[in-house]
Parts: sequence; C-alpha cells; structure tokens
Amino acid sequence: MAFCIDNEALYDICHKTLKNPNPAYDDLNALVSMVMSGVTTSLRFPGQLNADLRKMAVNLVPFPRLHFFMVGFAPLGNPKSAAFRNVSVADLTQQMFDSKNMMAASDPRHGRYLAVAAIFRGKVSTNDVEEHMLNTQTKNSNYFVEWIPNNVKTVVCDIAPEGMDMSATFIGNSTSIQEL
Repeated sequence: MAFCIDNEALYDICHKTLKNPNPAYDDLNALVSMVMSGVTTSLRFPGQLNADLRKMAVNLVPFPRLHFFMVGFAPLGNPKSAAFRNVSVADLTQQMFDSKNMMAASDPRHGRYLAVAAIFRGKVSTNDVEEHMLNTQTKNSNYFVEWIPNNVKTVVCDIAPEGMDMSATFIGNSTSIQEL
C-alpha cells in the first residue's frame, strides 16, 4: 500500500483551507500526522466497526498494480474558528470527498474510484455513517466504477483524536492518481 501525499496539496490546504499564508514544515507535518494517525486507528484502538489495515488493503486493491492511494482528512478549517464549528457526520462525509481535503494534488473528479475506505473517529452513530456514505456513493455514482460492487468500506472507532469531537480519514483508490 502506498499513500500518496504531495507537498503541493499540503501547501494548498494550508493556504486555502487553514488560512495560513506562510506554512512551515511543522504545519505540513501536522497534516501528515493527522491523516496517518487516522489511517492507523484500527491498529491502535478498538471500535464498533473496526477493520485491520490488511483487511482494508484487500478491499482497496483490486489488482496488485493499483495500490496507490489518495488520503484526506476532515474536518479541516481555520484553527481560530474551531471553537465555533459544530461538526456532524454529514459534514465529515462531504468534506472527506472534497478535492480540497485531498493530500495529493490530483482532482478525484478527473477519474473514478475503484475503492474507498472511510475511517470515522469519535462519538458517531454507525447508522448515520452508513446512511451518509451510501447517500454520497449514490449521489456521486458516476465517480465510482460499477464493476466493483460494495467498493466503500467504513470503519468506526469510538476514540476521537485529541482536541476534536469527531473526525474522518479518507483513503481512496482512484484512477485520478495518474495526474501526479
């Protein structure tokens, strides 16, 4: 499994989403650590719908040569407004699939998803997660290949990241990765 994280995308997230005009390496490393913390959640914590990284790899890699993943994290936003922000599962799901939250400088709308894994952390309802993920997949069905059924895997862990009520980590196997 190879997680593609691109400096250009990290700088874009810092500039446009986090409103940081002069990001330092610490800022970029914080983004990388958030997403990698989310990816390894299932190895570190128990959860309602938990999945091992090996099991996720089986679901995310339809063919051995297609093992390059785009990653993303939600919620991302200006840290100064974090205290005023109320985040829901719907918000996390919407942000997670947004190209502005992807940590690779390729637009997923220019390709199709072979498979997706969504790792939700915090006090979230599994019914809400399943409902919003199904709605997103149905609404954006043109961006998912039809020849791989059930190509969206969700993981729910009860333990939220430090300083947050809930979060979501996105892992996507998309044909748009070829833009890198």
